[in-house]
Amino acid sequence: MTNFDLTLENDEVILRPLRESDFEEMLSLTSDPKVWDYFTSNLSDPESLRKWINTAVAAIEKKERMAFAVIRKETNKIIGSSSLGSYSERDKRIEIGWTWMSERARGTGLNQSVKKLLLKYCFEELGLERVEAKTDVLNIGARKGLERSGFTEEGVLRSHTLLANGRRRDSIYYSVLRNEWLP
Repeated sequence: MTNFDLTLENDEVILRPLRESDFEEMLSLTSDPKVWDYFTSNLSDPESLRKWINTAVAAIEKKERMAFAVIRKETNKIIGSSSLGSYSERDKRIEIGWTWMSERARGTGLNQSVKKLLLKYCFEELGLERVEAKTDVLNIGARKGLERSGFTEEGVLRSHTLLANGRRRDSIYYSVLRNEWLP
């Protein structure tokens, strides 16, 4: 993973590096606190959102994570964010995660479009063997979305992650292997 100033696009979305200046536009998308029940940060809180963006931008600068703003081409507006991280060059694997979509974007297929774009980059450009993702075992919408995007359920890590609401989540892992991926 060498290019951290990467922009990816398909017919529906553009993924470009997240910027601190995205705060105002993202703030208008993150106001419902219920959305963050499955998330490690409650981005409905402006200070939490600012910290989350700053952390993601710092991770880009340190070349630890590729954090993207997801832009819907039809409107040229941000609809969410997703990242590539936990990269292992030796093992030829990476994680797609840190993903959230605005209320209007959920259920539209745009998240699938984002996942397919990232999978294409991971397998065709980076030459990886495995792409993984994880979510809260209770987050049925995210789980169905991962399955629609071609991910296979692998297993559950119990009491894996502390969420913003204080609950400890069980994380369910998914993956796509190179030989399973269909462009």
